[in-house]
Amino acid sequence: MHHTLVALVEDKPGVLNRVASLFRRRAFNIESLTVGRTDVAGVSRMTVVIDSDQVSAERVTAYLYKLVNVLQVEDLRDVPAVARDLALVKVAVAGHDRAHLLRVVDETRAHIVDSGEQTMTLEITGEPPHVDAVISRLEPLGIVEMVRTGRVAMRRGDTTLSAAQYS
Repeated sequence: MHHTLVALVEDKPGVLNRVASLFRRRAFNIESLTVGRTDVAGVSRMTVVIDSDQVSAERVTAYLYKLVNVLQVEDLRDVPAVARDLALVKVAVAGHDRAHLLRVVDETRAHIVDSGEQTMTLEITGEPPHVDAVISRLEPLGIVEMVRTGRVAMRRGDTTLSAAQYS
């Protein structure tokens, strides 16, 4: 079962290393890890996706709170949340493949961000299953190169994990 843990952390050198080391020491596999700034200077937001049972996810959350630079942690597994992923996919295009690729782009809300004589680079954003589905449709055309950001997520509605209280 996937758990999406969101942590507000102090934006200081070594914090990412300490968090990743915690997962390594406890033998948890990180499926996705993203880190970015928040609206508050000095506070970053980490989104970590792990595959574990509920008890283990609660244990990891407790371990995260023990790290000095971790300010707040939330597991979004059982709450309404919005999650997005971004992929850049470079696809080989030959004469007839270009028309097929353009059809996939139109049907999937992908965006062409670069085009060469032999390849096109697409930007795909959305819920992780949507990104997976588009990539599956592109595989037969020949994916030359691909990179994904990993999941970012937050609660739906008015409830927030706000960094403002740490400013």
